[in-house]
Amino acid sequence: MGTFCFLHGRYDAHSHRHRPSAGLIGCLALASLCLTVARPAFAEEVHAAVATNFAEPIAALAQAFQRETGHKIIISTGATGALFAQIEAGAPFDIFLAADTQRPQLLENSKRAVTGTRFTYATGKLALWSADPKRIGKEGSLALTAPDVRAIAIADPAIAPYGAAAQQTLQKLGLWQSLEKHIVFGKNIGQTHALIATGNAQLGFVALSSVKSGRVAGQGSLWIVPEELYQPIQQDAVLLQTRAARDAAKAFLAYLKSDAAKAIVTSFGYGVMP
Repeated sequence: MGTFCFLHGRYDAHSHRHRPSAGLIGCLALASLCLTVARPAFAEEVHAAVATNFAEPIAALAQAFQRETGHKIIISTGATGALFAQIEAGAPFDIFLAADTQRPQLLENSKRAVTGTRFTYATGKLALWSADPKRIGKEGSLALTAPDVRAIAIADPAIAPYGAAAQQTLQKLGLWQSLEKHIVFGKNIGQTHALIATGNAQLGFVALSSVKSGRVAGQGSLWIVPEELYQPIQQDAVLLQTRAARDAAKAFLAYLKSDAAKAIVTSFGYGVMP
């Protein structure tokens, strides 16, 4: 519905100018006010379910996207499996940024996600990390089998892809059975990182991005796990059916494929697809 004004004025014979009437001036002021008020209405909020390991990059991406478009990203983080369960239960998210490919595909299969919108937005890397700067040397398996190790933290493999990668690594190294009694589980990769940072676990497996973070970069000791020891951690995004008509959600997924977004993602220690 628009605002209509009949514009009229009067001619001043002395100045040879057409002077607007009070009604015209008021109408122009009203039109200006309407434009001012209407502008924020075009900005939308996008509700994003995001794997915990990607918490810092998504915050940076959301800020950049908001500066560019005015749209705001409302972020909820958690273990991929837990977020998947919430979406299946009807949680009103617009997009899902998982830490795996399996769950976004399952949502497509069940028609809870929009077919054809799924893509890999980042590839994760696993690291063995300790808050003790002397604990981990060049060979990570030696640190894992040190006699004073009481607790090794990993994320729950059942719901966290980085936890599954950690389990696969220990199995490939032939250490899972011997070390299982020392393993403590975090609900997600963020909680796992906290267990190690606070000393509740002497070392553990985390996302490489978390130890490249500005908060802890250069602290402790680190072994980047060779990628042949675990299945690739491809992290997929997908548009959800709950609010699939929202243009802002589609715009943000398109933005994730841009060179500007990829530069942000790689700066946090992730890989990106060509």
